[in-house]
Amino acid sequence: MRTERSLTRLDRLFARLDREPERPAHLDEPRMSPHRIVLLSATLAFYAAIVVAVVTTSWLVRFDWQVMFFRPYQQWPEIHGFLDYWVVLGQRGPTAVMVAAWLGWRSWRQHTLRPLLMFGAALLLLNATVGAAKIGMGRLGPHYATVIGSNEMGQGGDIFPSGHTANAVVTWGILAYLASTPRTRRYLSALSAVVSLSVGLTTVYLGTHWLSDVLLGWAAGLLVLLALPWVEPLITVVETWILGARDAWRRRGGAPVPVSTAPAALLPQRSAAGPRDEQPPAREPVAAARSRTPAYLAPGPHTARCERTPVTPQGTRRPPHPERVRGTSARPLAGG
Repeated sequence: MRTERSLTRLDRLFARLDREPERPAHLDEPRMSPHRIVLLSATLAFYAAIVVAVVTTSWLVRFDWQVMFFRPYQQWPEIHGFLDYWVVLGQRGPTAVMVAAWLGWRSWRQHTLRPLLMFGAALLLLNATVGAAKIGMGRLGPHYATVIGSNEMGQGGDIFPSGHTANAVVTWGILAYLASTPRTRRYLSALSAVVSLSVGLTTVYLGTHWLSDVLLGWAAGLLVLLALPWVEPLITVVETWILGARDAWRRRGGAPVPVSTAPAALLPQRSAAGPRDEQPPAREPVAAARSRTPAYLAPGPHTARCERTPVTPQGTRRPPHPERVRGTSARPLAGG
C-alpha cells in the first residue's frame, strides 16, 4: 500500500511561488499625479524654510542648543544600549544590503530588474542631493560646536542634513514605493514612517545631530521618494537595454532565449480603435514553463508500469529446431 507524503509548509510556499507570473499584470506603479506634485512642492518649501531658519540663527537654532544642553542620553540612560543598535537602521551600508537582498529576490521571481534599478536610482539621488547639501553648508555637530548659540555653519562639518534620517526614509520607503498593491503600500508606508522618525529622534538622543538636522533629513529623504516617478521612463529604457544585451549574449553562446523578456509596459497592447477580438499576447506562467515535456521524451502520455494493461503472449517462445518435429521420434533403422 503506497501512501503520499504530506506537504510541509516549505513545500506549500514553493508551490505558491511557482504560480507567480513572470511580471505582475496591471502593476500599480506610482505616477507623478497632481497630488504628488503638491506634496513635492510643500516638502521643498519646508526644506527651504529649515535652511533659512538655520542660516539666519533663528529660534530653531536656539531650540537646538536647548535640546543639546538637556542631554537626553543622560536623562534616560537605561535605553542607551538599545538605541545604539536601533540607529543602525539608518546606516547606509547594512540597510542597503538587507533591502537589496529582498529586492533581488523579487527581481529573480518576477523576471524584472525594476526593483533593483529603482533602488539603485534612489540611492544615487540620495547620495547626490544630501552629500552636496552637507558639503555646501558645512555645519558642525553638537559634539564639535565651538560658540554657544551660533548656527555652526561653514565650519567644515558634514551633519546638515542628517544622513541617517534621510537614508532611513529612502531605504525603507522604497519598499512601500515598489509595493504591488495599494493596501500593501499603505502598510509599508506607515512602517517606514515609524522607522525613519524613530531613527531621526535616536540621533538627537545620542547627541550626534541637532534637531534641525533631523528635520532637514526627513525632508531630503521625502523629496527623493516623491521624485522617483520622474525616473520611471529612464528605468524602463535601462531595463530593456540590459535584457536585450543579455539575450544577444545568449544567442552568441548558443543558449535558448526566453520568449518573454521585455517588461509588461513595453508589450504590444490592444488599441482602442482596433477590432474587439484582438487580444494582447498571452504570457505563459513560470509553472507551465517548468512542466513542459523535455525534448528527448516521446510526445505521448507516459504511464507507470503498474498502470499498464497486461498482454498475453501468443504462440510459443521456444525457437524452432530444424531436425525435430513435434509428436514424432526418430527410430534407428534395422540392418538387413
